[in-house]
Amino acid sequence: MNTIIITDSNCDLPEEFLEKNNIPVIPFHFNLNGKDYVDNFGKSIGYKEFYDELRKGRISTTSQISPYTYEEHFRKYVTEGYSIIYIGFSSALSESYNHSLLARENVLQDIPDADITIIDSKAASVGQGLLIQKATEMLKAGKTNNEIFTWIESNKMKVNHWFTVDSLDYLKRGGRLSATSATLGTIMNIKPLLIVDKEGKLTPVKKVRGRKKAISELFDEFKNTGININDETVYISHADCFEDAQYLKDMIIEELKVKDVSINYLGPIIGSHTGPGLLCIVFMGQERT
Repeated sequence: MNTIIITDSNCDLPEEFLEKNNIPVIPFHFNLNGKDYVDNFGKSIGYKEFYDELRKGRISTTSQISPYTYEEHFRKYVTEGYSIIYIGFSSALSESYNHSLLARENVLQDIPDADITIIDSKAASVGQGLLIQKATEMLKAGKTNNEIFTWIESNKMKVNHWFTVDSLDYLKRGGRLSATSATLGTIMNIKPLLIVDKEGKLTPVKKVRGRKKAISELFDEFKNTGININDETVYISHADCFEDAQYLKDMIIEELKVKDVSINYLGPIIGSHTGPGLLCIVFMGQERT
């Protein structure tokens, strides 16, 4: 039985990579200015246009992937004879993972021998994408589904996410920062550094003054905690701040030898909650705290 890796649109990998490796993507949806959009690699609304709308003060809200949507996709590939490995968005940030479990149970009621593996990435954006890349490489190398599952479960806490945001308003709106702290931080040009913690949640861990300092801190964290960086791809995602992403990439390649540095847009699902200007670096590193 052939295996197919499935994911959702929060992985923020290039569409070309996903198509080349036959990885179906289940899209999230979002509502901007009262209009519903599909999160589909910037086709329904361009990434820059989306973030420009947020800069104008427009509000974007997101919705979960329903159990029915998951079930449709799972049934399709099971009936086509595939064994499925689904690598999904962190369960600490979305109920969609739990919906995928419900969908699998529904499929198994009708097709008891269906082989559907559900993996909670405990990751976001290109952190999820990194695990998909690893799973794809293992599948091409002839690894079994169980070997892929075991590797991901053993190593996903080594996927390090470090990021900073440009505006504190979105953290305040999401309840991760008090109104007083957001106001004072804005006045003092404070830029928080956040991580995805071991539970898969977004957690502030540092505060620095100024954007350039924040970017330097992202580089330092990678330099100090990255593992086997010569053999690993480093992922950078950005919420319409490509120049900052390129600046961070240049810092990396000028001082360190890495396999590759991949720059990708942050999609509108996470971007709705972080706002324009987020800059994130993801890499294999020390175990999360």
